[in-house]
Amino acid sequence: MLKLRGWDLTALLNAAHPQAPLAERNLWLVRLVDWLRRAPIKDVRAGAQPAAASDTTPLPVRRLRHLLTLLERHPDHAQAFAGVMASVWAETDAISLFAEVGFAPRMALWGEFLGRLRRRLLPMTADTRDLAELFELLFHDERDADWINAIDDELLERLSLLFAGAPEGDWREEMRSAITVLVSAVRSAGLSGALRVRMDPKRLVSRPFRNLATAWERVEHSLEDGDPTHLPAQLQYLRALMDECRAAVASVPDHLEEHGVSVDLMFGVEQMQARLRRIEELLDCLLAAHPRRELLRLVSNLVQVVHERRSIRTLFGRHYSLLARKVAERSAETGEHYITRNREEYGDMLRRAGGGGVVIAGTTFAKFAIMAVGLSAFWGGFWAGVNYALSFVIIHLLHWTVATKQPAMTAPALAEKLRHIDSDAGLQSFVDEVAHLFRSQTAGIIGNLALAAPMVLSVQLLALLVFGRPLVDAKEADHVLHSLTVLGPTLVFAACTGVLLFLSSLIAGWVENWFVFFRLDSAIAWNPRIVALVGSNRAKRWAQWWRENISGLTANISLGLMLGLVPALLGFFGVPLEARHVTLSTGQLAAAAGALGTDVVKHWPFWSCVIGILGTGLLNVGVSFTLAFRVALRSRGIKLADRRRVRAAIWARIWSRPLSFFLPPRG
Repeated sequence: MLKLRGWDLTALLNAAHPQAPLAERNLWLVRLVDWLRRAPIKDVRAGAQPAAASDTTPLPVRRLRHLLTLLERHPDHAQAFAGVMASVWAETDAISLFAEVGFAPRMALWGEFLGRLRRRLLPMTADTRDLAELFELLFHDERDADWINAIDDELLERLSLLFAGAPEGDWREEMRSAITVLVSAVRSAGLSGALRVRMDPKRLVSRPFRNLATAWERVEHSLEDGDPTHLPAQLQYLRALMDECRAAVASVPDHLEEHGVSVDLMFGVEQMQARLRRIEELLDCLLAAHPRRELLRLVSNLVQVVHERRSIRTLFGRHYSLLARKVAERSAETGEHYITRNREEYGDMLRRAGGGGVVIAGTTFAKFAIMAVGLSAFWGGFWAGVNYALSFVIIHLLHWTVATKQPAMTAPALAEKLRHIDSDAGLQSFVDEVAHLFRSQTAGIIGNLALAAPMVLSVQLLALLVFGRPLVDAKEADHVLHSLTVLGPTLVFAACTGVLLFLSSLIAGWVENWFVFFRLDSAIAWNPRIVALVGSNRAKRWAQWWRENISGLTANISLGLMLGLVPALLGFFGVPLEARHVTLSTGQLAAAAGALGTDVVKHWPFWSCVIGILGTGLLNVGVSFTLAFRVALRSRGIKLADRRRVRAAIWARIWSRPLSFFLPPRG
């Protein structure tokens, strides 16, 4: 930012030289606007009256009024001032200001991110012939739009003195050229395959993008010739085409909702809509009989666009919200399968969770075997991750379940119910869903633990009878008791594991969205080489299978690998972290009990581990559910305003029907 040191208005006016190099004149303009915004007025002696205490006029507007008064009283200063303004306008490219400010050169979100990052980190120069760059230097304060809008008609009339040296038609010619650039960009983007194939075909029947350039050329010729005869009809046709273009591009998100989301495409949609708005603004300036107010409004809008384009957080917050929503919705579709609402579904959940517990018992012994090999940290973590991932995939393919995977999937389904809590019936439906969800999660954990622990104990006992020693010996058992105790970092590790559970659901939703967006199921079903290799019917079955299982496979594989690799990778940086998964920890404790015998239950270390496992279960479930729930709320734009009313309804259900949170209804 340029800051004035010792510059007052008199010094600034004396430094105005129309014949100076362009860089010096540009810098002079920056200093002038900075004086309006920041520097104290030292030249009130020239005739300006101090502002009254009740005057709410912004300070830059009051200083601008003082500046114009001074110029009106000193013709020499006014002539030099007008000469600088006219020469800068003549030597800079104004088309870039009207046609490029606020728009990315390419329809790519990450390219725009790098451009914004460059603007934030690298200083800008006043030695430029690009009026867009100079504009950013002039109006670097985000509050500039406020005082520009506060300029009244009387001051606006006097402000025309600043442009007195410029020919009357110049800005109109530059503006027409800018509209030509914008129309070309809209036409090119609208006819590009990426957007065109995702627009509603009904919106493209009249070929609005193809005809847009021709319609503008006719309007431009009428404006240049000053012939008003055909101008109204031509403008009506041009604006009708722009409305059709706007409707066509507005249909793209509907297609993405059905067939997958792309942030680059959404960025392109927003850019096209913004260009259409800019064309309307420029047309308003060109067609106005007295365009000063429209020009001022345009400048104010350009200032706002400049500051919006500098914000990296706004860029990603806006464009990734739709992706987050689609990921959450796909998780919600999966999460519906994990919510039980009657006794039959509750019993099925117990059976499926029991099956998962059996597989986790085998996972426990496989983990001890990997630890016994004594691999390096990375390879030990890698094979542990493969072990977890393989176990989770087996559970998925057998249609069983692991309880801790449910919260991240069920949270978006629960968030959807919040849309309808305005009515009493909707609120009670939400409370019902909370009870269903809690009961389902409890059934999943009970089913997992009820079979995981007995299976591990049984294998330990069988090994003792057959081989004379358990598979997990006393030394490993002591290590388990030491690591799982509640007095250690177990609860912290459990919370971190909850974050990994949540991340696996995001990865699953993103991969499924990617699978749907690129129509890989259709490619599997109809690719000529695949059809020739496996046959038409089998290709269609495979396509359907992958469409139904891509999310589950991704969630299970990513979770397993993260549980094994994340602790190993963080260990390289000196960050101690271990996976604390409630079912796996229960299996490890059961193996330790099988190695140490029944006397272990008489001592505090065992019960300390039991308490630690209970806390692990709560944190695994609570952290993953909370994170997924917050993402679901934000992605849908839901604000839970009446929290007290929701809490009261849940507590009322707890007091009146506490068993509904644990047992399914009879009906």
